[in-house]
Amino acid sequence: RFPSNRRIGRDAPRAGAPATDMARDMPDDGKEKGPHVLAIVMNEFIVASFFSFVLAQVCKLGLTFLQEKRLDAHRLVSSGGMPSSHSALVMGLTTSVGLGHGADSAIFAVSLIFSVVVMYDAAGVRLQAGQHADVLNQIVFELPPEHPVANSFKPLREMIGHTPVQVVAGALLGMLVASVVHVIVSI
Repeated sequence: RFPSNRRIGRDAPRAGAPATDMARDMPDDGKEKGPHVLAIVMNEFIVASFFSFVLAQVCKLGLTFLQEKRLDAHRLVSSGGMPSSHSALVMGLTTSVGLGHGADSAIFAVSLIFSVVVMYDAAGVRLQAGQHADVLNQIVFELPPEHPVANSFKPLREMIGHTPVQVVAGALLGMLVASVVHVIVSI
């Protein structure tokens, strides 16, 4: 069973809270408590986010195998492709926070806005950066061998962004994983 980690949001001490609220979070020596590894590993929000990310990366490996009939272990650590692991991670977090604290909580609002920014970036800026890298690689490839750039140029990574479909697939995966984690934790 996961320990209670529900002090985020409405239940957390607010700025300007009485000293007694802050004092219970501090040991007798006045130093702040450090994070305990078990508390981090057992945190529902971290677990849901982590497993959403890992499952998205494993899906990329499986889809690459189905499409190309080869096992490319590099897909486990690379960005870009179907589904978006960044979208899965942030929507896993947002869904977990929403289920744990409610859609009317401040922490859910912050998490949702964060997720929208990450997903917009993945389908917008990073997708276009990958397209630019593709064009630049083609230009440099067509340079004559005696050109100084042709010999020193390291090809740019082209697969760094996502199509909107890849972002939505990652978001749905994150929501599903977070929902399953929440059900398991609630048992």
